[in-house]
Amino acid sequence: MMFEYAPAPESTSIVTISPQQGLFINGEFVASERNFESINPATEAVLSLVAEADEAAVDAAVKAARVAYTKVWSRMSGSERAKYLFRIARIIQERARELAVLESLDNGKPIRESRDVDIPLVAAHFFYYAGWADKLEYAGLGTEPKALGVVGQVIPWNFPLLMLAWKIAPALAAGNTVVLKPAETTSLTALMFAEICQQAELPPGVVNIITGAGETGRLLVEHPDVNKVAFTGSTAVGRSIQRALAGSGKGLSLELGGKAANIVFEDAALDQAVEGIVNGIFFNQGQVCCAGSRLLVQESVAEEVIHALKRRLGTLRLGDPLDKNTDIGAINSRVQLERITELAAVGDAEGAERWTADCALPEAGFWFAPTIFTNVTQAHRIAREEIFGPVLSVLTFRTPEEALEKANNTPYGLSAGIWSEKGSRILWMANRLRAGVVWANTFNRFDPASPFGGYKESGFGREGGVHGLAPYLQGHAKGVSA
Repeated sequence: MMFEYAPAPESTSIVTISPQQGLFINGEFVASERNFESINPATEAVLSLVAEADEAAVDAAVKAARVAYTKVWSRMSGSERAKYLFRIARIIQERARELAVLESLDNGKPIRESRDVDIPLVAAHFFYYAGWADKLEYAGLGTEPKALGVVGQVIPWNFPLLMLAWKIAPALAAGNTVVLKPAETTSLTALMFAEICQQAELPPGVVNIITGAGETGRLLVEHPDVNKVAFTGSTAVGRSIQRALAGSGKGLSLELGGKAANIVFEDAALDQAVEGIVNGIFFNQGQVCCAGSRLLVQESVAEEVIHALKRRLGTLRLGDPLDKNTDIGAINSRVQLERITELAAVGDAEGAERWTADCALPEAGFWFAPTIFTNVTQAHRIAREEIFGPVLSVLTFRTPEEALEKANNTPYGLSAGIWSEKGSRILWMANRLRAGVVWANTFNRFDPASPFGGYKESGFGREGGVHGLAPYLQGHAKGVSA
């Protein structure tokens, strides 16, 4: 029996989007001579013009952060810093609906995810690190922990506000000041966060937000008065940053790409596993660095799992991100859609068998239907390269040893999932998987108290938990110089 859903769109009236956005420097919004368009990926409509920071603007932001660090933030007690972080967390909760709507408009993700996952986690991270601000000496990171100074942070477009919280909250709790550059396609919630900083009466210069594309990020990363760089994004850009900072003595943490294995054993609760598979790869349209994009299924249950998975995908609803019934929203940009389309075509050309969920794609906007590739081998590009879209590659295995070998056969090492009823098997696999995060009988579970990060080409450093404070304290930030 099929149920029809009446449209349930979230109102956009709660959000007022200024037609032109400024840079947030030293507690104030300032205009720029150059601007670029922020596009709604679901409609291709222009949401706003966003300022593009040039070299002078980047320098002004870093100088403002340095003055704020030297004269205000570094002299403030941990308990006083905590008050500001608590205040920011509460305002985020008060403005949660507004932030969720703007995130979905700017990013293309379903409002259900923005509302129920992203924004609650954003507030939770500020609450969590507010609790650490006056307890740093008890974090196991030295008896007299000291901040680094000015931190330059560059974040991606897949979780714009959540990545901001992952970066800014621990940096401020540790006593640093911040210059943050959001992704050029998703700058609007970062600029609304700047308004929240004003509303919380955060001292000017403690948080500065500069918008722009890759050149703006480069200027920030290479600025001589930045003490530490934190970057989340592609492995290729991460390599470039590491090369640029070599010998500079700056601290560096990188959270990069992934090609996670989601491993299903024959004794797993298969209905539960199917839900975990869907969440692992189709959450946020697969635009997740830790997405379970490689499904490894034990051969004896592969046919049953694939059949159940296809049936489940047939129930997912693709469409308007602001409709509360929507499961699959829009791809963030035309460039990303072209990347996904290109790699899916490579899967066809290399002989993998494609199955795509039967759903109508809207005429405007950037859309890609949920897709599964079977008959995939480790030699296929779709099994090796990060697609960053709603595309799942299915491989099979016979023994735990084979599953482990296939799971670790990747240059990445960010995350993995294990589905089994046997605790001993889960522990055996988890101890041998080269992944920073391993989920057991679940996937994509996050908590502010739990560290997140990877190995190999997935980067280094941790975000979240006590471990997330270390990159922002002297003696613990990973430097690129000897």
